Amino acid sequence: MKKLWIVTLALVAVSALYAQPASKQIELYGQKIHYLEAGDGPAVILLHGLGGDAANWAQTIPALAKSFHVYAPDQIGFGDSAKPMINYRVGTLVDFLDAFCKKLQIAKASIVGNSLGGWTAMSFVLAHPDKVDRMVLVDSAGYSLEHAGGAKPTREVLEGLNPSTLEGTKNLMGVIIANKAMVTDQFAAVFFAAHLSKGDGYTIDRFIDSILRNEDVVDGKLDAIKAPTLIVWGREDALVPLATGLSLAKDIAGSHTVILDRCGHVPQLECAAPFNAALLKFLAVGP
Repeated sequence: MKKLWIVTLALVAVSALYAQPASKQIELYGQKIHYLEAGDGPAVILLHGLGGDAANWAQTIPALAKSFHVYAPDQIGFGDSAKPMINYRVGTLVDFLDAFCKKLQIAKASIVGNSLGGWTAMSFVLAHPDKVDRMVLVDSAGYSLEHAGGAKPTREVLEGLNPSTLEGTKNLMGVIIANKAMVTDQFAAVFFAAHLSKGDGYTIDRFIDSILRNEDVVDGKLDAIKAPTLIVWGREDALVPLATGLSLAKDIAGSHTVILDRCGHVPQLECAAPFNAALLKFLAVGP
C-alpha cells in the first residue's frame, strides 16, 4: 500500500507538469492572491477546502485544461496568498472571489468547490447568480451545526481541524481519507510539515469561531439556487457524511448526485479518475 501511495504522489506531480498551469498572483483589496491558471475555453474556478490550497486540484487541472480555462486560487488566508489577521468567514471568501472575477474579467464561470470551497460556491451563487454557469459541490460544508440534529460539536472537537501535533494530524487524516493504509506516521509527518509551512493555523482558528457562530450558513436558502448543480460525494467521508450530500441534493432543486465508493472527503485526490469523469461529463454536456 505504501508503494501505491508513492505512485499516487508521483502521478500528481506528473499531472501537474502535463497541465503546465501558470503560477500567478494578483492584488485584491491590497492583499496578494496566488492562483494557478491553465487551458482555454469556458471558465471554471476551483475552490479548495479548509487548510487546503490550489494544489488540492493537481489531478483535476490537467483533465479540465483540455477543454476549459481553469483557475485555482489559494483563497485568502491559505496557501501562498496573504493571511491578514481578520475574523475569517465564508462571506470573506465570497467577497474575494467576486473581486477575483472582476480583476480577471471573468464574466461568468462554473464554480467547483470542495468542503469549505463548496460552502463558498453556494454562498457565491446566492449572492451573484448571474455570474455562475454551473456549480459542483464536492463533500461540501455549509449547513449549520444543528442541521443534522443531535448535540452541537464543541470548540474542542472542531479544533481537531487545526492540528498542532503529529498525533492530531494523523487523527485528522484518518477522518479525511477513506483508505486507512495511507494514514501512516510518515505521511502524517509530511502533512504536518505542510500545515506548518503554510502558516494557516490562525485562519483555520478564525473559521472555527465563525462556524460556531453559525455565520453564513445555507440553511433554508438553497431553494433560491437555479444554477445547474452536481453534487459529488465520497461514500466514506467521515468529516462531512454522505447524509449531508443527500440533504443538499434534496434542497437544491434539479441537482444531480454522484457517489464515489471507497472515497473520503477529498475525492478529487483520492478518487481522481472517477471524479474527473463525472466532473467533465457535467461541465461539458450536463447530466
